[in-house]
Amino acid sequence: MLSFDISHHDHCRRMESFLRTLMPNSPFSYARKLINSGAARLNGTATSPDTPLIFHDTVTLKESAATVGYISSVRPALDILYEDGHIVIVNKPSGMPMHRTAECEENLVENGQNYMTERDTPCKLYPVNRLDRGTSGSVILAKSSSSAGIYGRQVKETGLDKLYLALVQGTPDGCGIINVPLDEKESETRYRILLQGVDCSLLAVTPISGRMHQIRRHLSAIGHPVIGDKRYGGGELPEFSGFALHSFRTALVRETAVKLAVSAPLDDEMLSLCRQRGIDTDLLFETLLQLI
Repeated sequence: MLSFDISHHDHCRRMESFLRTLMPNSPFSYARKLINSGAARLNGTATSPDTPLIFHDTVTLKESAATVGYISSVRPALDILYEDGHIVIVNKPSGMPMHRTAECEENLVENGQNYMTERDTPCKLYPVNRLDRGTSGSVILAKSSSSAGIYGRQVKETGLDKLYLALVQGTPDGCGIINVPLDEKESETRYRILLQGVDCSLLAVTPISGRMHQIRRHLSAIGHPVIGDKRYGGGELPEFSGFALHSFRTALVRETAVKLAVSAPLDDEMLSLCRQRGIDTDLLFETLLQLI
């Protein structure tokens, strides 16, 4: 058997996503086939493609020439959390824009298209939703204009069930609703404190409306800006690529009417910042599991 210990890079990642990350050049259905046949097991037991992984879990694979040949020691350039024939959900790095904003600037859409081409599955990608340059986490890209239209309408008509993590200055009330109008339009953001550090708090944040920079502007409006968000009063973090806002969980309804929920592992920068600000990593991981 081949054995793999789950690191912080994959805490809360779906089982199928982990296997496809481990074997990026395998056929599209290979990971799911291993899971459904029992050749891929989690902590010694059968599992499912949607099962979330936990730090220090153990994934085992039945050894075969094909499986060994597909395993790569290098993680793929695009961190794919979920993929089907219509969409791909990607864990966007902090500091990377969705589209090119300057000559030869690295951006998510072009990186994704280049990766798909290198993988021999070329397609044009269309953002279904967007994240600010400084925000990390899950974002949905459609593989065709027709899929972009379908999922775009869904987002417009019913909204997108998204939960963000925000490390903010100070300590707001334990939970609350911020309904300060933005751009002369009604706006609503809900939050609750998950953990507290040194002069900071980690919040679970849900935007009910979808205004530009809504979470950042609303948290700033109550006097608790996102750390590192210099535009809205959060100060500067020279060593940080963006600011401390992460799109952690995204849920949407697929064409089969089954709800899909995908969680995006925290990157090294966000984890390191939480530790620096006095938030225990083990307690943070336990807390994240409660949000899935």
